[in-house]
Amino acid sequence: MTADRFVPGWLPMAIGSFPLPEPQAAWEMVLKYTPQIPVWPQLPKRSYLENMYAQYSENFPGVLVDLAKERTFVDRSQNLDRDLERLYVAYLQGDLEFGAISPRYAAGLHHVLGMVSPQGAAGEPGLIGHPIAIKGQVTGPISWGLSVVDENRRPLLYDEILADAIAKHLRLKASWQEAQLQPLAPHTILFVDEPYMTSFGSGFISLSRDQVVTLLEEVFAGIVGLKGVHCCGNTDWSVLLETSVDILNLDAYEYAESLALYPEAVNAFLERGGIIAWGIVPAGPAVEGETADTLVSRLSKAMNLLVAKGVPAERLMAAGMVTPSCGTGSLDEETAERVLQLTAAVSAQMRARYLPAGDSVE
Repeated sequence: MTADRFVPGWLPMAIGSFPLPEPQAAWEMVLKYTPQIPVWPQLPKRSYLENMYAQYSENFPGVLVDLAKERTFVDRSQNLDRDLERLYVAYLQGDLEFGAISPRYAAGLHHVLGMVSPQGAAGEPGLIGHPIAIKGQVTGPISWGLSVVDENRRPLLYDEILADAIAKHLRLKASWQEAQLQPLAPHTILFVDEPYMTSFGSGFISLSRDQVVTLLEEVFAGIVGLKGVHCCGNTDWSVLLETSVDILNLDAYEYAESLALYPEAVNAFLERGGIIAWGIVPAGPAVEGETADTLVSRLSKAMNLLVAKGVPAERLMAAGMVTPSCGTGSLDEETAERVLQLTAAVSAQMRARYLPAGDSVE
């Protein structure tokens, strides 16, 4: 691997959330199983402020976080003009500090950032190691805009002005976060998590393809390094693949067949250098019945579905990574660790089978 080119090399990577309440324990788990591409750990069991919607809410116009009711919403009965103006000024001026995420909202992120000095030199030896890349994440504009509602419980995404504000707000969050992570590794990977894309095209949400692409591209435009998108269910994958995203992450344990419905879009994505992060390790009770061997077999079958549709096998092999199907924040600690163990084990098997001899990604 060269310094200026990221090679996926079937490396293992976690999604983001962990069930541990303390950042040090979560970080130790990250480094144990995914040291090549560590992710700062989201800790939803530590506080509701680390819920994936509350976590990125700071500074959004009119936002209120009700800890007692565990609810994040915007009170539109108040005049939002001044706060909207502040957001747009920060956006136009590239004021990344406006998108800062405070320690109360992301203890794991600040734990990791505390390991690097203000000058960008590595802190205590061994705390970071020598990662190839470091991963962060932000909730996507579709999911954030459908989950965060107004005082009448109407999703903010259905307000044209607030929808645009959401995308710009999250762009600043992603840009600030990436800037903080850059001193830690040669590459940054910023994921935009979009669980609500599973409802795209259904009667549950009213959004056009163009709206989805426009909102996502607004966030992606604020990311300098590698851009990823995670969707842990079935969706119209062609919508995500037509964006400028670099890494597509899907629940390949349950939904690999749905990706195979879009061979032309997948092939075009791979041709332009796209990477598929296969979420082949189930982040739930099903993990107890699996082994690295059974999951590698399942992953091979998933890829063969695309090969049968004309996607070159060698292209798939050169563009693969291994992840859990979703975050582990809702699991118990033992199951979460099992998920990470298998992610690392599947990665090791895939690398042994498919990496060219002598091609190291360590």
